[in-house]
Amino acid sequence: MTRRESAPPQQELPLISERFLLRVTLVTILLVAATLAIAIGGRWLGQRMALGGHTESAQVFPVTIGEDTLGLAANTIRFEEQRHAGTTERVDLYLTWPGMEGYSHALRDSFDNLDRPDLLLFLQISQSTMSKDMSGRLQPIYQQLFDGAPEPYDYGLTLHHLRDSSGYGQEVLLTAPHPGEPDYVVRCLLPATGEKPTSGDCQRDIHVGRDLTVLYRFSSSLLKDWNHIDAAVSGFVNARLNAADGQSAQKDD
Repeated sequence: MTRRESAPPQQELPLISERFLLRVTLVTILLVAATLAIAIGGRWLGQRMALGGHTESAQVFPVTIGEDTLGLAANTIRFEEQRHAGTTERVDLYLTWPGMEGYSHALRDSFDNLDRPDLLLFLQISQSTMSKDMSGRLQPIYQQLFDGAPEPYDYGLTLHHLRDSSGYGQEVLLTAPHPGEPDYVVRCLLPATGEKPTSGDCQRDIHVGRDLTVLYRFSSSLLKDWNHIDAAVSGFVNARLNAADGQSAQKDD
């Protein structure tokens, strides 16, 4: 018989190949990176969601509207897309009452508490399109629209109903003497009996600066403070105008 040649011994292979280990390592690295990204991104997104569009940044932006420039802190500007320097047609602000402050963590309840419409004022600043503000329009326009006799109201105010054909719906006009100035005038949609006031059911506009109109809205529950609110809004905007003028003068020097 021919002697069979013995078969060469089979080479033993490792149970886990180097290629497999490399793949596992790469997958592990990718998983760790993805986990970190999710953790960091989730924390960032969580903070963004918690802020709800607000910012705590006090960075001041020079904002030019028409002939006027204001220095406005980011946390007083209501909408994120408006928080930048430059020229714009309008800017919307929100401020605590009575502190006239922008958003911060300490004041977050004022901005997020829907059950307290009396905690915020809303301002819209734009270039004037009318020669007279709301007080200036009392005699030439609003008085022609009055319906019936005026009625005494609280806080030194007088209530005037407007004709159905005026286009103002159920709004009323409230006026009060303003010593040394034209009469105070504000339009309100007062809540019916049993209804709650909203955060902007009263509005008034004033002229400020060279050519600015400041339309501000507030809750009818704050009508008791009408005189203080008017002075505070005017003072707030004028202070930002003066600050911007001061910065411009320093640059020129």
